[in-house]
Amino acid sequence: MGIQELSAQLWHERELLELLMFKLEEEQLLLTAGKTRWLQHATREVEGAVALLRASGLARDVEVLNVAAEWGAGENATLRELVQHAPEGPWADILSRHLQVMTEQTERIKELRDANAQFLRTAARSTQEALAGHRAEAGTYDARGMTAGVDTSRLIDTRV
Repeated sequence: MGIQELSAQLWHERELLELLMFKLEEEQLLLTAGKTRWLQHATREVEGAVALLRASGLARDVEVLNVAAEWGAGENATLRELVQHAPEGPWADILSRHLQVMTEQTERIKELRDANAQFLRTAARSTQEALAGHRAEAGTYDARGMTAGVDTSRLIDTRV
């Protein structure tokens, strides 16, 4: 176990972050299109990607611990600290690049997560408002079989 295994693990984690971004964008497309029928499936896929990332994070932590011991870094060394303890050669640049890309991916994931949460809050609020405005009233029927005195027309915003 060593730096090659850590680098491979970081590549794997970057791929999982890409997958999570894709799943969040997919969820966002469903939300913006109003295709809530499929939302539960998309949410389940997001949760699956998060679970894979958790497992990958644990595997990365093990590899970081091994490399930290090999390079003389602290027992609780972070990836950033490993960059500082890297021996001569390309590893400091390689680890720095992994760190940079993963930081960018994480920021994008946070943006997508926040946007999706906002879409969901807006949709829930619109649904609550629509339901609050809908009153089931018992009416009487006139001679033509129509309800008398009850306005049943409703305007529902389908853009949510």
